[in-house]
Amino acid sequence: MAILDTISERRSVRTFDKKWLSEEHAKAILSYAEKAKNPYNLPISWKLLNADEHGLSSPVIVGTNLWIAGKLERLPHAEEAFGYSFEQVVLYAKSIGVGTTWIAGTMNRGAFEKAMGLSENEVLPCVSPLGYPAAKMSIRETLMRKGVKGDSRFPFDEIFFDNDFSTPLSEEKTGKLKDAFEAVRLAPSAVNKQPWRVVLSGNRVHFYEWHSKGFLEGDWDIQKIDMGIAICHFEAILIERGINASFEIADPGLSTPSNVSYIASFVLE
Repeated sequence: MAILDTISERRSVRTFDKKWLSEEHAKAILSYAEKAKNPYNLPISWKLLNADEHGLSSPVIVGTNLWIAGKLERLPHAEEAFGYSFEQVVLYAKSIGVGTTWIAGTMNRGAFEKAMGLSENEVLPCVSPLGYPAAKMSIRETLMRKGVKGDSRFPFDEIFFDNDFSTPLSEEKTGKLKDAFEAVRLAPSAVNKQPWRVVLSGNRVHFYEWHSKGFLEGDWDIQKIDMGIAICHFEAILIERGINASFEIADPGLSTPSNVSYIASFVLE
């Protein structure tokens, strides 16, 4: 399946069919996760966790007993790196028919951290259940999706810009990058805040974070995980289409709204 199709068709799954994930699929997902890379070159440790064995739970998940979790050192760009790598795993799971959803808050975090053997300098940003989607969503899941408008996304010209933040970017101007921008637009995010803002400037594509209140916890920025997801989507399309580009962190110094900060860029070759 083409990556844009996988991105377009994937949704968060919170209601599973109570069938245990096959050993083949479980091994394949863990193996894929262990090989997943990110442009920040930060290693992530992965485990598949049995809920009964470790006392794991989430009030929003029903019908599965298996979870995947990852941990990494609390270093600069850990959020973006984790978002990038975890989204690779999520998309791979979708491609083989396995449902997932990002869980960061609605879980007994202490039990997950204990199961992962989390040390003082490590962080476990998110986890996901793994299983086969039920034929029908639960009432709770339906209400949750409705509450965050889970099936909606911002219009193209509200989040993408041409050279500066005062000029909306038209789809026609994106040329061969159109699908890469669309993949960013479709990315999942915490409570669907969609914090990415992207500026196309010549042969450079600059990613910025639109900060929402309540997502910064000390030195840990939850929305940077979403930025990692968006960067993952963009680069996945570039790779699939054979579009050469290099990743860099070099703030171009553009004038930005007060709640917007620079994240990273791609330089098209």
